[in-house]
Amino acid sequence: MATMTQDLIPDLVAPADTSTLVRGAHLVGSVNLPTAEDTFRTVAAHAGTHLRRIPDGEVGERFHWILFQGARFEAVPGLARLPIDPVIVAGFDVRPHVLDGSVAPGDLTFGELGYAAAATSSYADFARLRDEGVIPVGTRFQVCLPTPLAPVVAFAVPDARAAVHTAYEAAMLREIEAIVAAVPAEDLAIQLDLASEFALVEGANLGAGPAQAWFAVDSDEVLAGCVARAARVASAVPAGAELGFHLCYGDVAEKHFVEPADARRLVEVANGLATTVTREIDWFHLPVPIERDDVEYVAPLADLAIDPATELYLGVVHHEDGQEGALRRLAAAAQVLGEREIGVGTECGFGRGPSERTAPLLELHAAVARAW
Repeated sequence: MATMTQDLIPDLVAPADTSTLVRGAHLVGSVNLPTAEDTFRTVAAHAGTHLRRIPDGEVGERFHWILFQGARFEAVPGLARLPIDPVIVAGFDVRPHVLDGSVAPGDLTFGELGYAAAATSSYADFARLRDEGVIPVGTRFQVCLPTPLAPVVAFAVPDARAAVHTAYEAAMLREIEAIVAAVPAEDLAIQLDLASEFALVEGANLGAGPAQAWFAVDSDEVLAGCVARAARVASAVPAGAELGFHLCYGDVAEKHFVEPADARRLVEVANGLATTVTREIDWFHLPVPIERDDVEYVAPLADLAIDPATELYLGVVHHEDGQEGALRRLAAAAQVLGEREIGVGTECGFGRGPSERTAPLLELHAAVARAW
């Protein structure tokens, strides 16, 4: 393990010719450890002083992000799996659902989605470990949620998505209410993950042809519709709890569903959320592809119009090229961002990478945050 850590974190000196300051690190969500307690203990030991929030690692059925939600769709009266052979991915049936006609579309009702139950269980471990001094005082418990759009696009056929989205959004709002009831606001940080939104905006092929929104055709209208839907859910997070967004171009086998030409669409979504969400936004996390240490990719960050108090985290950390690569990507961003403070993270969660990489990758977050 020590050797791997040294390979990931070479002895480098950070550039001194920039006024941009790096303030801490951010974990996107998934961490490849078996339990929430394992996650809290390992994260605190290897990067705890550099993090304002710690997630539970998205353990258990959440290991593959939203794939477990297919069973929640299957349990809804009025929905039925597409009548084809099961399509199994990582042990989950990912066949989409159709409206079976037994329930009026406006009467579709989801039960519990599982996010609040997981948060309630994990928070008990978090609070106990913080009381024991394992987790630094002042650290918040981070709960990561998909926007309703992501499970709906994954598990409903196109002509059912409008009705299913309305019902699923209502269920997600109930999950947030339950999370807020279980976790004190001063301890809570809720992150909404936007990934499928960028597939729709970019028209990416997710396996069944170009992704298409049911609510718009033009990419700019699609973007506005995605922002409006995410903002409705985000605005339900009460004052006192923190709110953040992870913007994502996907992470299947450490590959994006499409490689962004630059950060323009990320900036447009962030700006849209900043003007549409009706409460304070505490942070944004934006990916930076491993190949992009050029100023051209990050140049659109000059148009970022979010509150200066909103934390900005860039996903410059990649295990393949360690601290050296992260500092190159930070140097490019610094040329655009000037005096703005930023934080660092990976592009996406790393829960589906090998578990032996976890501790060194956490240490890499801390090393990059210290080095700049």
